[in-house]
Amino acid sequence: MGLFVRFQTIVRLAIILTILFASQSVWASAEVPDAEHQDAAAHESHGPNLGKILPLWSVIPFAGILLSIALFPLIKPHFWHHHYPKVSLFWALVFAVPFLIVFKVSAAHSIWHIMFLDFVPFIILLGGLFTVAGGIVVKGSFRGTPVVNLILILIGTLLASWIGTTGAAMVMIRPLLRANVWRKNYVHVVVFFIFLVANIGGSLTPLGDPPLFLGFLHGVSFFWTMFNISTQTLFVSGMVLVVFFVLDTYHYRKEDPPPDDGVKEPIKVEGLHNLLFLGGIIGAVLFSGLVHLGEIPVGLGIMQTGENLARDLFIIGMGAASWVTTKKVLREANEYSWGPILEVAYLFAGIFTTIIPALAILKAGDSGALAFLTNAVNTPGRYFWATGVLSSFLDNAPTYLTFFNASMGQLYPGVAEPEAVQYLMGNVAASGVASGQNYLAAISAGAVFMGANTYIGNAPNFMVKAIAEEAGVPMPSFFGYMLKYSIPVLIGIFVLNSLIFF
Repeated sequence: MGLFVRFQTIVRLAIILTILFASQSVWASAEVPDAEHQDAAAHESHGPNLGKILPLWSVIPFAGILLSIALFPLIKPHFWHHHYPKVSLFWALVFAVPFLIVFKVSAAHSIWHIMFLDFVPFIILLGGLFTVAGGIVVKGSFRGTPVVNLILILIGTLLASWIGTTGAAMVMIRPLLRANVWRKNYVHVVVFFIFLVANIGGSLTPLGDPPLFLGFLHGVSFFWTMFNISTQTLFVSGMVLVVFFVLDTYHYRKEDPPPDDGVKEPIKVEGLHNLLFLGGIIGAVLFSGLVHLGEIPVGLGIMQTGENLARDLFIIGMGAASWVTTKKVLREANEYSWGPILEVAYLFAGIFTTIIPALAILKAGDSGALAFLTNAVNTPGRYFWATGVLSSFLDNAPTYLTFFNASMGQLYPGVAEPEAVQYLMGNVAASGVASGQNYLAAISAGAVFMGANTYIGNAPNFMVKAIAEEAGVPMPSFFGYMLKYSIPVLIGIFVLNSLIFF
């Protein structure tokens, strides 16, 4: 009965959206007779420029899935734990069915484009890093002093840009928890770990955080963020580390002396052969950005480059090799499971599907239904805060992609994406075309840094929270995390960062 009711709800919402989409399409054709001819190239391949036709309410399913991710774990945790794949599918179908009925080939092209060129590579990279990093185990007798905690978090922060925030969090969270298990109060240690290792530390390369990898997939060069926001990363991470050391020292002085259990296990890292596979993944990503092997049709007029296909296959191979060659006992020591990566895959499949109208509208710039937003967000500082604030609550990967497209639509309307990305990076200058270097830096920094503001800002945040709670750490609630930690600590630092750099 429950399944039948859910099916009825999907059908009803899909019918409503189909009628609305159809009426909007007819209205657009009547009011703008040449709408289908404003972009000749697009019309020849897959129909009209949807960004100029789609209304603002078409982003309702996108808002629905993001609100579900934000609220269900808080108000219905048991339901969410067992049914989140169905919630993601629900919103994806509510959008996709009427979208396909009304816009047909154009809709199919849009869905296939974002799933094959964005979602699949995104999941392959995240899964590869997750699998390989899950085979690396750090052991040893650590005592959670302020200096030791600072060093462990600093190591994780440095690793994050190279093995991903997810990989670095997987490698470093358990040594940190073991080092502090004797302490009565070390909640703040885990929170600052989330700030730095699961977010800020991943800001230097596309391997570090999903938003930057999406930018890489759209043409941003591999080392662009390292050369353009590394100073900001040093400033923000340095400030956060100073605050952490002061706070941890304060709490440490209130602790009883650590017990001496007589066990002195030397510090060692097992599963080091996985570093070869991590190197392989890094090499594959670099390869796809430096080598051009032509294009291969993958259906519906979509072309995928040979180097990207080779990269994805190689990453899959690296993950498989790690899985086969890593002893089971090492993954058990890390309490490795497929749960976190499956959760990301299910949820992001829905997010990437329902985000299509938001991206199309934003990319249309002044001609889209979000012209009021794109016109208001018109300086690097505003892009930093707009991207960052939305990244705090909506997950930073789709937020980055949204403002990445918005900036191109605003700065370079009508310019093809490959050329617009070159302008955005500041690689190409042309008469009458502004350099978007500061805009892209603001979007990149905002998305990565401010993913730390809430538990839902970045995929590893919830994973770290869950691991810590399993270990007995009383992690703060959603709002407790914000009110006690992220707002008092991070917002002031981000204000300084904005004033200095933007």
